[in-house]
Amino acid sequence: MKHALPKFRIAIVGAGAIGLYYGGKLAQFGRDVHFLLRGDYEIVRKKGLRLRSKTENIHVAKVNAYCSTEQIGPCDLVIVAVKTTSNPVLPSLLAPLLGEKTIILTLQNGLGNEEFLADHLGADRILGGLCFVCLNRTEPGVVERYYAGRIAIGEYCGHLQPRTHDITWEFKRCGVVCGVVDDLARERWRKLVWNIPFNGLSVVAGSIDTAKILGDEKLRLLALELMDETIAIARACGHNLPTALGLEELKRTPQMGDFRPSTLMDYLAGRPLEIEPIWGEPLRRAKALGVAAPKLEELYQQLISLDRAARK
Repeated sequence: MKHALPKFRIAIVGAGAIGLYYGGKLAQFGRDVHFLLRGDYEIVRKKGLRLRSKTENIHVAKVNAYCSTEQIGPCDLVIVAVKTTSNPVLPSLLAPLLGEKTIILTLQNGLGNEEFLADHLGADRILGGLCFVCLNRTEPGVVERYYAGRIAIGEYCGHLQPRTHDITWEFKRCGVVCGVVDDLARERWRKLVWNIPFNGLSVVAGSIDTAKILGDEKLRLLALELMDETIAIARACGHNLPTALGLEELKRTPQMGDFRPSTLMDYLAGRPLEIEPIWGEPLRRAKALGVAAPKLEELYQQLISLDRAARK
């Protein structure tokens, strides 16, 4: 029988929708969670966290909130949920949280994040997690969930270890659908099959939600073409995704309603876009393997242009 880990000290680094939601779920069930907060700090300290959906209305009244990782100190588990655009500062940001046996679980999007953390902080610490969920941070300290989804957790290198199952069980005990995967890289590509078209098209097609993409015949076809290119790249990299996965994702997406993907939320807020890990790195791998991906390359260039214009 699995046992909870009441003394497991957890740090949440990245207080966007993902970090606030999953950290909030853990805190709701009494886990020892410590949040690194910036803009939301004062509001969360005073009012706590709110997690909302059609089936839940959770208020975590007392939140362990901090302005720096030095204030938090060493933890057993560090959950990284910052945008990948902040990766250059992560090694120094995470350093005060690390003890000899600290585990780092990155929930970031795209390719290359585990490799980056492993290079700087040690490969034996690193786990990766894929969040198949639809969340938006609608105001400071408030997260709306539109699609329940799940988390898939795997080891960056080597076989699954007891720690992987222990962390998975902690999420399960706190009401999160969570499972382990023995091929983390394959799952990253599986998530990209959805992220590449819908996150990208939501921005380049005029700041539109997923329902509008599906409702436009040309955009729906383009989304499927992007999915097929992504599957082809993944298969060339040795990850045998089903060729029909794109159609399956299109059938699943209407369940999300008029969801605005995270890249669109970043764009509307004037934040830098996570272009390289989601579109740039898959494209570079395609070119290295001689896989044609013209739709992906066009989308990548469009996003770069829009991001540069926004930065000006």
